[in-house]
Order: sequence, then structure tokens, then C-alpha cells
Amino acid sequence: MHAAQTRSHEEDPAFAGLDLLASAVILLDGELRIRHCNPAAENLFAMSRRACLGLPIGQLLGNPAALAAALDNALNNNWSYTGHDIIVKRDKGEAIHLDCTVTPIETAGARLLLEFRPIDYQLRAAREEREAVQSRANRELIRNLAHEIKNPLGGIRGSAQLLARELDNPALKEYTEVIIHEADRLQDLMHRLLSSHRAMQPAQLNIHEILERVRRLIHAEFPGVKVMRDYDTSLPDITGDREQLIQAILNIARNAAQAMQGEGEIVFRTRAIRQVTLAKKRFRLAIEVQIIDNGPGIPEEIRDRIFYPLVSGREGGTGLGLALAQSFVQQHQGSIEADSVPGRTCFTLRLPVQPTKDRTNE
Repeated sequence: MHAAQTRSHEEDPAFAGLDLLASAVILLDGELRIRHCNPAAENLFAMSRRACLGLPIGQLLGNPAALAAALDNALNNNWSYTGHDIIVKRDKGEAIHLDCTVTPIETAGARLLLEFRPIDYQLRAAREEREAVQSRANRELIRNLAHEIKNPLGGIRGSAQLLARELDNPALKEYTEVIIHEADRLQDLMHRLLSSHRAMQPAQLNIHEILERVRRLIHAEFPGVKVMRDYDTSLPDITGDREQLIQAILNIARNAAQAMQGEGEIVFRTRAIRQVTLAKKRFRLAIEVQIIDNGPGIPEEIRDRIFYPLVSGREGGTGLGLALAQSFVQQHQGSIEADSVPGRTCFTLRLPVQPTKDRTNE
């Protein structure tokens, strides 16, 4: 009996085609135990296929009443069913809202096919597209503005230097020194604004080497901040620009350390995700990097604008760090998003493992 049950929960080659689907699919046997789940379902429910096989579906989904009745009807009466806004809780207690279609089937021991679609998927895709358009517009505006400011700044600085040579009064020279210092500061700001437009220099990279470099920099600058690792060491290399990715992750981690006033904890977490759509392209494999801190959180009034240039929640901040991070990640055909409540802020970067060759350096 045990051997028969084991065989019934093994993978079947007949299910291999489901692994290519973008939607999350789970197959159930007649006892409502999981026979197969594709990579999209693994990502959606944050559970590996190996851990899922043989589990009662209720153990994975928590037995939502409407879905439980639909599964019984589908089995007993051979009825299809589509349910909307079904709430499912994942292992960490996070609730997700799903649409679900249940279809009776008869193949390789499977009796029901369940297809899940997160309700927020289209909303998120639309938001990412709006953010990409806004980011390009912002970068173009800032680039033009920086060019217009850069040349007059050089003239102001040069004139201040010439004036300083003509002044004998040390008190008056202090004013020219202020002019020169502030002109240098603004020129450095202009250089940072224009740096996001340099051409990429792609190479094979290990994401953990990037994170370890950032980790050392944060330790040196903020000794009171503890940086923890939660790495999936099996991740493959990616193709990317080393300096851009270091700068993107460093900007996020430095913002977190500054928000915590140099005292707190940051976690670097890496995971693999499969069958993911990034920048309107489908990738079989991508890397997810999360930078999580236990600081005060992003002020609510700017949460929807944190990636806009010159928007900052910190007094004296330039508001360029996250805008540059977004620009660099998008140039890698990746995505970046933030989720923040007081006590936990998480920035999630997703980078394709095999990006397409038609990169644009906007």
C-alpha cells in the first residue's frame, strides 16, 4: 500500500508541459492530494514541488469554504468552476487574493486541474509599466537639467577662483571659498545625475559577490548596523554591470542604515524564481534579491514616489539614491519594488539570469 501511494505521488512526464505555463497550475488526484505543481505555483505559494507532492490541497490552501465546495462538486459531478477573490494564506501568514479555475480531467492519475491567477498580477504589471515610463521621463528631464546647470557652474567656480586671487582681505576670501565649495558640491550632484546614462559594461557576475562587497562597505560606514545573510548559494551567475549593481544595492542599504540612524539590522536574502515576467518579457529563471531592514519605515506620504528623483524622506537627502537604483535595475531588464511598514521595510530586486541581448541604455 505504501509503495502504491509513493508511486501515485511521483512526477509523471505527462505533466512536463505544464512547467512552461505562466499561470500557477496544481493537479489533484481523487483524494484531493497534490500530484503535480508547476514552477509558477511553487513561486506563488512559496513552497517547493518536492514539499508539495502528496499533500492534501487543504494543507496548502487552508480550506477556503468556496473552493472546498467547488472541489467536491467537480469530483462528484464533473463540474468546472471559476472562483474570484479567494483568499489564501501562505506559510508566513501573508494573505494572497486569487482567482481560481477548477477543471475535471482524467490523465495519469490526476482528476482535477486547478489554475490560479493572482488578482494583483495585472495591476502590478500595469504599475511596473507606468513606473518604467515615468522613470524614463524623469531621467530625460534630469539629464537635460543637469546639462543646463553644469556649464554655468563651471563659470561660477572659475570666476570665484579668479576673484579670490584679487582679494587681500582673508574675511572676503572666505566668501569665495564658500562659492567654490558649493559649486563643487553641485557639480558632484550633476555628475551623479548623469551617471545613470553611461553605457553598461556587462560581464558574468555572482550576485553574492556583489552583496558581500556592499556588506563590507556598510560595515565600514555604519559599524552599529548588523548585516545578516540569507543566501541561496545554488544560484547561477547573471550577466550584468558590476558597478551598477553594487551602486544600486548600496544605495538601498545605505538609505536603510541612515533611516535607522546607524543602529539596527539589515538582511540580504537571495532566492531563485522561475517562469517570471520582467519588463514585459518572460524568463524561465530569475534571481530575487531582498534588502530588509527593521527601521522606522518609509514615510507614508512619499511611499508612492520613493523612486522619483529629488524625493527623500530624510532631511538633507538628495533623493537620488533610489532613482539611480531603479534606473540601474531597469537597464538590466529587472524590476524593483518596495514594501514598508514601521519596523520592516523590504526592497525586492528581480534580475533575469539570461537577459535578452537587446538591452537599451536609456
